[in-house]
Amino acid sequence: MDDFLLQELSDPDHFQEPISIENIDSDTLIRYLNGMLRIRYAERRLARGKKEGDIGGPVHLGVGQEAIAVGISGNLRKTDRIFGAHRSHSHVLSMGADLYRLFAEVLGKDDGLSRGMGGSMHLWDQANGFYGSVPIVSGTVPLAVGAALAAKLQNTEDVGVIYLGDGAVEEGVVHESLNLARVMGVPVLFVVENNLFASHMHISLRQPKYATARFAVANDMLYEIVDGNDVVKMHQTSKNLISYARTNSMPVFLEAVTYRWYGHVDWREDIDVGVNRSEEEVAAWRKRDPVARLVCAMLARGVYSEDDIESLELRIEKETEIAWQQAKESHYPPHSALLGRVYASKMYD
Repeated sequence: MDDFLLQELSDPDHFQEPISIENIDSDTLIRYLNGMLRIRYAERRLARGKKEGDIGGPVHLGVGQEAIAVGISGNLRKTDRIFGAHRSHSHVLSMGADLYRLFAEVLGKDDGLSRGMGGSMHLWDQANGFYGSVPIVSGTVPLAVGAALAAKLQNTEDVGVIYLGDGAVEEGVVHESLNLARVMGVPVLFVVENNLFASHMHISLRQPKYATARFAVANDMLYEIVDGNDVVKMHQTSKNLISYARTNSMPVFLEAVTYRWYGHVDWREDIDVGVNRSEEEVAAWRKRDPVARLVCAMLARGVYSEDDIESLELRIEKETEIAWQQAKESHYPPHSALLGRVYASKMYD
């Protein structure tokens, strides 16, 4: 099928040029850039916070993958039902989550998205359409299918969205969910963020083919494979798929090829840990930077000047630091919350 395309997309020496922004209006391009920079500065701040010992639990970062969530979220409604996994800061932020509340959650504070009870991997922001993320690999996949089925039964024309990694497709529940969604006609978008690694193991060591979209073919499902570091293509491709899912009440599948700059967890790059991930490979993928490729295209067309870009970055960096310091200074949950937010009982109010 499209394995040749995916192998080309997974070669960091390809697709380094500025992305095509033809026929995209300036306001949309600026929105893309704002969204990706907001996510990047947030995750870089989390990386520093973890390295400096401010964060107690693990933090899974997706720097380098920002174009996927930003491109998709522009086509979603607040009433849609979006689910993530263990690397979901970008997913919740791209839907409009408050940066302070994300930081507060990662720091275990009472103002956090999950009231400080979940940390980096248990995020929830239903007001913005984000129904949750969990560290259990593929744990939210059937939940997204169920939420999308509920939307269908409620005649809302909303869709479910599930973000999963290339490693998650090796879990049986993913295949059960793909089959059920197709057989029952569930309006859900499966988004595989194929960054080529499941934890520390490259896809070539785990699967006979690079393309996970072959499982969409097996389930007679409309699918696309796209450069996950091209925010315009991500937006346009997901727009078509989401529209199809809404209109036809059918599942669709989007495989976005990308690469995480940091390693599996925390701020380290996971180089020299017994896998075929080298400094040269990471450096090559940095040339596929989704932010830089958009910036270069915007500069070439005159949408922004170098000074405009610098001003924007300084503003977002300042906002990020203010939110971080505010979160650090905020309060932890009361001791009673340990049981009161787990068990439904008045004795713990």
